[in-house]
Amino acid sequence: MTGIGGSSPTRPDGAATAHAPAPSVLAAGPSAVAAPETAAAAAGRTGPGRPTDPRGSGVPSGSGEPGGSGDSGDSGDSSGSSGSDRAFGARLMTPLLLGSLLNPINSTMIATALVAIGQDFHVGAAETASLISAMYLSSAVGQPSMGRLADRVGPRRVFAAGALTVCAAGLIGTLAPTFGLLIVSRVVLGIGTAAAYPAAMAILRAESRRVGRPAPRYVLGRLSLAALGSAAIGPTLGGLLAATAGWRAVFAVNIPLALLALLGALAWLPADRKNAGAGRSDSDSGPAPGSSGRAGASGSLDPLGIALFAATLTCAMFFLLRLEDPQWLLLAPTGVLAGVLVWWQLRHPAPFLDLRMLARNGALVRTYLRHGLAYLVIYCVLYGFSQWLEEAHGFSSFHAGLVMLPMSGAAAFCSIAGARTKGIRAPLTVAAACLAVGSAVFQLLQGTSPLVALLCAGALFGIPQGLAATGNQAAVYAQAPADGVGSAAGPQRTAQYLGAIIASGLIGLLYGERASDSGLHAIALIGVVLGLLLLALTLADRSLRAGATGTGTGTGD
Repeated sequence: MTGIGGSSPTRPDGAATAHAPAPSVLAAGPSAVAAPETAAAAAGRTGPGRPTDPRGSGVPSGSGEPGGSGDSGDSGDSSGSSGSDRAFGARLMTPLLLGSLLNPINSTMIATALVAIGQDFHVGAAETASLISAMYLSSAVGQPSMGRLADRVGPRRVFAAGALTVCAAGLIGTLAPTFGLLIVSRVVLGIGTAAAYPAAMAILRAESRRVGRPAPRYVLGRLSLAALGSAAIGPTLGGLLAATAGWRAVFAVNIPLALLALLGALAWLPADRKNAGAGRSDSDSGPAPGSSGRAGASGSLDPLGIALFAATLTCAMFFLLRLEDPQWLLLAPTGVLAGVLVWWQLRHPAPFLDLRMLARNGALVRTYLRHGLAYLVIYCVLYGFSQWLEEAHGFSSFHAGLVMLPMSGAAAFCSIAGARTKGIRAPLTVAAACLAVGSAVFQLLQGTSPLVALLCAGALFGIPQGLAATGNQAAVYAQAPADGVGSAAGPQRTAQYLGAIIASGLIGLLYGERASDSGLHAIALIGVVLGLLLLALTLADRSLRAGATGTGTGTGD
């Protein structure tokens, strides 16, 4: 088992699994529909579903044989590389990138409009904060739901439906006469924007199987860069819109953005195969390589499982958001709902959360854990630092945003660097170490610290943001079942949103009524401890070593 930038994923018996093309695995256009064997013939075959090296050696593409394309994600025959670059070119990536930025930009763009919203509807800070948590909750539920839907009915359909939902949410928010409808708009927005990322991951995996080559690492890096960059400019864009056109423009801007993503998807994204839910071509039989073997057992989308998951998350969120005044009674229904959820998922023939597959795929579970822990620390510092700059250091919201720019710039740069790194373990190790070191630096900051110290501390903490995002994204792509990348990508984002929710609760607990030096130092101490824990987990994870990255084979290695 190997990484994205290393040799191609294999099953224990040596058969290639991650991007074994099926004759009609993805309809790339009229020619692909008319001649379903074209893609397979172009790639060559040594057996059912096994692409050969384009040089005609008979070696399976990406098999890891010396000199084969599996030596790295960018090696191999020059014509094969150029063909792969064309397959993952601007037409495919433009709508995917545009759709993928809608969720992160909306999660931060609202921050600079909350005061104006509260003034218009005569509500306080606690009520306006529900606009943030409402979107986090619906996104946390929506990401795995949309990922599962993408693997069943086709990622292009799910992507387009998500874009239409975002348009509806923008319209509701723009015209909302009451604060309650504004919350509804944010819930709908969370569901709609949740569709793009898992659908994009599923489209990239399907395209890699069609061309017989793994998606280049830089392609995955672009998705991370789109998310990081949009989240970074969100507060500035939100403040600009609110100041020039009113806070309703923060909702209205989603309409043209979503329409552009929709038009790009309809024009440029490859059509879904007719039997998308099977994860295989019509000519294939048996379960897809690397799959759980259960996805095709039923056409049901498991609505009860989705409802139980949503209810469990809702109860947990309300508890975590009030850690300064714990609502202990919420733990009982949370535990009961979680127990019922596990019982139902183990009984259902095609569960919403395939717990049996996760139990066999320990590498994927550890990736979710790493991603959640990393973003717990990142969100603690991201939101805690900005609040501390305003309330303890005396900066205005505009100047606090400027101080945060080096953090955003470092995150964007490291996202690009991480995308060009062939391995997975090295960038994740550096990210974990920087989380611990960066948190230690934050423990030294005071309300009187010079500006250069604030800028350097922020820039240092931007490094793990970029590396953790691209590294864990590449790990999910490599470790997910071959027919379930969309379903696997959803829980990765859910782990990230859970980290954000827990971070919000910790900030409220440690800051109380006002941000202070002691509160920032307490947050930083938590960051040091979690950073060291994350470093230990990364170094101990054998699946991240060169030549050992899993691909959804169902193993726990």
